[in-house]
Formats: sequence, C-alpha cells, structure tokens
Amino acid sequence: MKMSSLSLSIASAMLAMALSPTALAADAKRPLLPVPTEKQIAPMCEAALKKAQTQVARIEKSAAPKDAAASRKLYAALDQVQIAIEDLVGGLDLIANVSPDPKVRAAAEPCLVKVNAWGTELFQNDKLYQLVKASTPGDEVDAKLRQDLIDGFEDTGVGFPKEKQEKMKELAKKLDLLSQEFARNIRDNKEKLTFTPEEVKGLPQSWLDAAKKDEKGNYVVGFEYPSYNPFMEYADNEEARKRYQIAFANHGTEKNLGLLKQAMELRRELAAMFGFNNYADYVTRRRMAGSASAVRKFLDEVQGVVTSLEKKELEELRQFKAQTLGTKLEETSFNRWDLMYWQQKLKNARYKLDQNALRQYFPTGASVDWALDVSAKLYGVSFKQVKVPTWHQDVQYYDVFDAKSGARIAGIYLDLFPREGKYGHAAAWPSRGSSTLIKRTPISVLVTNFDRKGLDGGELETLVHEFGHVLHGVLSQTRYVRHSGTSVELDFVEAPSQMYEEWARRLESLANVSKFCKPACPTVDEELAKRMTAAHNYGRGIRFGRQLVYANFDLQIHDDKANDPMAVWRAVEGATPLGHVPGTHFPGQFGHVMGGYGAGYYGYMWSEVMALDMLSAYSGKIMDPAVGMRYRNMVLGRGGEKKGRQLVTDFLGREPNSKAFFAEISGQRLQ
Repeated sequence: MKMSSLSLSIASAMLAMALSPTALAADAKRPLLPVPTEKQIAPMCEAALKKAQTQVARIEKSAAPKDAAASRKLYAALDQVQIAIEDLVGGLDLIANVSPDPKVRAAAEPCLVKVNAWGTELFQNDKLYQLVKASTPGDEVDAKLRQDLIDGFEDTGVGFPKEKQEKMKELAKKLDLLSQEFARNIRDNKEKLTFTPEEVKGLPQSWLDAAKKDEKGNYVVGFEYPSYNPFMEYADNEEARKRYQIAFANHGTEKNLGLLKQAMELRRELAAMFGFNNYADYVTRRRMAGSASAVRKFLDEVQGVVTSLEKKELEELRQFKAQTLGTKLEETSFNRWDLMYWQQKLKNARYKLDQNALRQYFPTGASVDWALDVSAKLYGVSFKQVKVPTWHQDVQYYDVFDAKSGARIAGIYLDLFPREGKYGHAAAWPSRGSSTLIKRTPISVLVTNFDRKGLDGGELETLVHEFGHVLHGVLSQTRYVRHSGTSVELDFVEAPSQMYEEWARRLESLANVSKFCKPACPTVDEELAKRMTAAHNYGRGIRFGRQLVYANFDLQIHDDKANDPMAVWRAVEGATPLGHVPGTHFPGQFGHVMGGYGAGYYGYMWSEVMALDMLSAYSGKIMDPAVGMRYRNMVLGRGGEKKGRQLVTDFLGREPNSKAFFAEISGQRLQ
C-alpha cells in the first residue's frame, strides 16, 4: 500500500490519513477524483486551505462540550476540517505520482508541502487540544477518536513552547521535501540499459516483442517491473543478469543515499524533542508492537526460524545450478543475480511450472474481472464500469454497489499499466475516506505496472494483495473520516491484503478465472493449482529472509547509533547467506523508509501474523460468503474505529496468536 507522508499530524507517521479528492456535496451521486491542469493546482490549494482555516476559526470559538452530544458535534466539526483538506490532497497526492504530465506532477508537490505545514500548525493548536481533552465520548467509537486526536496533538508538540513548535514545523517541512525528492529521483530516472541479442537469449518471445530496440538491433530497457523481473528469471546470460541487477539496485541514484542520511538525522532530532533516544522508539509506541524492543524480539524470533531454511534452499539452488551446467559443485558460485533465474528453473523442473507460461491462464483483463467477481461474491457487492474523466486513457473507473440494498457505496479507479513518469511499483491509494455521519462514500485507487497481456503467479498475488487494500478502503462504513478504511496501525494495515493473497493460490477461486477470458483461455485445474501452491511454498526461507533484511535495516537506521545508511546496509545484507553485492546501493531506492514506513517495515511480517490467523476463520472454504460478510462487517467496515488487535479478536472470537505465521515461515503450514 502507498503510505503517504502527508498527514495533519506530521510528527506521527502512523496516523497518516486516507486523503481524498474534489469537494462535492455529501449526497453527490458520484464523487470523482480531480484531473487538474498545472495552472489549476495552486488556486485549488489556496481555496482548500482557506476553507479549512475558516472551519478551524469557527471551532475555536466554541464552548467546551458539556456532554456526549456536544462532544460528538465537536468531533464532527473536526472531521469536517479533515474532509476539507482531504478534498484537496487525496487526489493531488495521487496525481503527483501518476500524472503523465511532468509539469502537473511538479506543480502538485509544493501544495502537498504547504498542506502538511498547515496540518502541523493545526495539531499545535492548544485551543482545539483543550476542547478535545474536555470532551466526553458517548460510545467506544467516539472514545477511540478522542484518543486518536489527543495522540495527534501531543505527537505534534501541542505542549511545546513557541520556539520548539517552530522547530517542529521546520523538521516536518524538511522531511516532506526530502521524501518528495527521493521519490522523484526514482520515478523520473530515465536511465536505460542496452543488451545485445546474445544477452537476451532465454527470454520469452512476448518480452522480446514488447522491448524497444535501438538502430543496431539491441534491446533497450529501463527499470519497470515488466522488463526487469522476466529478465532476471529467464535471461541465460549470467553477466547480463548481473549488470541489470546492479543497475536496478542503484536506480534510486546515489543522491538518494544523502537524502536518506539527512532524513535519519532529522528523525532522530524529532524523536529527541519528545524525550526519545531514537525514532524507532518514538513511532512504535503508537503501533500494535508497542515498542522497538518488542519489534527486535519479534525479528530475532523470525531470524531463529528462517535462517536455517534459507541456507538449505540456497544450497539446493547451488546444487541444481551445478548439476544443470555440469560444473563441479565446489567450483560453482551462487550470487544474488542467480536467485530469480535458478528458482524459476528449479520450480519448472521440480513442479513443471513455468511462471511465464502461467500468463496464458491469467490474461490481465480477465484476471481483473475475476478479482472483482471474487470480491463481489465474498463481500456482497457489485461493480459497474463507468466512463468518467481520468488522468490517462488506460485508467478504468467502477462504481461499487451493496448487493443487498442496491445502494452505491464507493468508487474505484484502476491504473494498471506502466508508463514513463508513473509510480513504479504496485500500490493502493485510499483517496477518499468514508463517513456514515454525512453519508460520504469512499474512493480507492489501484496503481500497478502489469504486463498488458497476462500475469504470472506472483503478479496475480500482487493484484489481489493491492485489491485487498482497495476493499479495505471502499467497504469502510466508519462514522468519521479519520477512522476510514486503512486508517489503522501501520503494523496492521497490510493484514487484510496479505490474507487476500490466498485467493490467488486456491483452486476454489482460481478455477473461475477462465470464465472471464475473451478469447478463451485454459482453466486452472486441481493438478495445476497444487503445482502452483508447491512452487509458491518453495523458497519461503529465502523470501522471509529478505523481508527480515529489509526490516532489520529499517529499524537499525532509525536507532540512536546509525549514521551512514550504506554502512548499515552493508552490515545487514553482508550477514546474509548471499552477502552484500559490491557496488550496489539498494537503500537509495528503498522508498518505504522515506515514506510512511520509516521504522515500520517490520509491519509487513507483523501484519502477516494477523493475516494468517484471520485466514483460519474460513476453515479452508475461502469462498464462503457467510464468513466473507462477517469479515467485511467486523474488520474491513470498521476501519480504525478499534485497535487492530481488537478487530482480529472480534472476528476470530479469541485472542490472535502467531502459530500459523511461524508454521508458514518454517515450511510447516498448518492449513
């Protein structure tokens, strides 16, 4: 999921809000995202801030609420302030990352910085803080909102003296600018690599047909995933794979290493203002983990389970490489650029599963229609495609309806294919939050960079993973926008999406993909589904071992000792079985640590603990609509109205546990 760095409480990244698009009446039939021109952005920005400030001034004149009814009016008024900002920033943050016009992307960034600065001032407003502290919540939803607001005020320095508040604003603005520049350096990198026909041997014909060529007939590629991943999986030339892997690891540009180092220093300074030794301690206290020490303990437990399995799998791959090439084992090396290639080869040999061949089973359009159908059946909704103005001709829009009532409840946009200047990964933007109080319907946006013709198994999982985030947003039925959809603890936000990945691996759901193929495509049968599952399960140690590297690196650069991100990366990656690749500077393109996931990348594994535990409620029957509707109402629909742990407890009828997770990462899945 795309975690925006934008928030009314800049100092508290875990309170990042689901920001939304153009201001429309609450009962509007179809709210839509704006598609502004370069010149429209600045006036839009000024108007939205003026409107929000007018609302704030009105609230400041209010008397302290004397009862629950008056308190709810205060909460609703504060929510309207957030909505005024959301009506600008949700669409603008998206456009800054996906607009095909570089001038529009550039024009959006100053407004986003300005809004963040305004938000910092808002949460340093002592008058508002005292009103919230004096309020009396009437139920658990209001009580949760009251506490979230108080945390937001206190995490932004509402109690600081004026001079210290100004310092807080300065730090927040600098971090915003660094984050934008870091992302821009990756997004706008136009570097290309050239490979000869000899160097691309082994690649599928579809890749060769899609790749651009120069006047000499050489293949010219950039860093888009539809170019990079197949190359690393199929190119027979090891030196070519090495060259591409090193270039890909460096495509954030060396400048980003300096930006990351500056961000580390600023975050340490920020944490110190609140009396914390490091940024990790500062941010984790508001998350499910509760403390950085709890995160370290969790990562140590993962390390104890994963490392031996990772070593075993890598040795199997090395042996397979030696056997296939006819080389002596003791003379056969195995490097990071070998990993994807030889995993693909081994899985094909062992499980008769060629990932590229799976694309015929999962045409991209049919796969999207299938994901919509699965979601409709599970969660009691329907989707209707509608022609609306968008930022690019490839973008699709759908209205979302509740199947039982027939009411329109949300909207979604799908921006599926790569193009120059577009955000380069897969993500979901929660661009408009829900509020039952004012009948406000949500909007989420799915952004991917898929092959136009078809998806392999991993890409199919990516589709349902990100669509899980979309559903978390659009099925939200929260009273307040601040609690809408994905506005949950950062180390819980991935859980719904990680659980949904299972639907990309089970026959019960996969057998239906072919129903949406035009023209016809082969149907996934039980035998193929088993092979897909076996191939997915192979490499668990390698997969979770890599997640562990990312999480440890992220945590270590945000402690009180780290100064040089590359020194930390060399140490952390160097301690892995494959070691560090000299000349690579991965932290320069590790966007998560500069965005909302700073000191939070561990959350991917922490969330998976919850995801695998919640999956047990289906008892193996993943298309059970009764369980799906209960999940929709008790987890997706509630957003951040309860703590993540409580949401899981309510859904399961018991306290969550990590048994399924540790069985998964050790290759001993219980279900």
